[in-house]
Amino acid sequence: MTEKTPEQRLEALGVTLPPPPKPLASYIPWVMTGNLLFVSGQLPLVDGKVLHPGLVGETVTAEQAAVCARLAATNALSVAREALGSLDRIRRVVRLAGHVAAPSTFTGHPQVVNGASDFLAEVFGERGRHARVALGAPSLPANACVELEILFEAE
Repeated sequence: MTEKTPEQRLEALGVTLPPPPKPLASYIPWVMTGNLLFVSGQLPLVDGKVLHPGLVGETVTAEQAAVCARLAATNALSVAREALGSLDRIRRVVRLAGHVAAPSTFTGHPQVVNGASDFLAEVFGERGRHARVALGAPSLPANACVELEILFEAE
């Protein structure tokens, strides 16, 4: 039996990618060099508004932030699809950088970013497993609790 493609897996998960979010400042949403696709920082935006704004561990729970990480990954996939024409061209998720807005006492950054990592593994299977960094920040653009950068290898 043939393995499902990323596009088929999204459909099976009931996930419809939104239109790619517009940049909030002076940058472009993606850059392709060779076979590497760099997706600029993505926020957990729904219809242009940040889901669960604030600091994780204060006004946002770690569980809410993990949902936001998944949403930001969904937005990143939307950008990747726009860049490549189809997610089926992605050979591998190479690296995920997750930034979590939280006070200095919060230490659950890896669990928050798991919301994105687990989702990417659901969509791409073994090819979705990636190198990663989960960082804390005192604030993020638009008062988002999470921001993601993703590097893909494409064919």
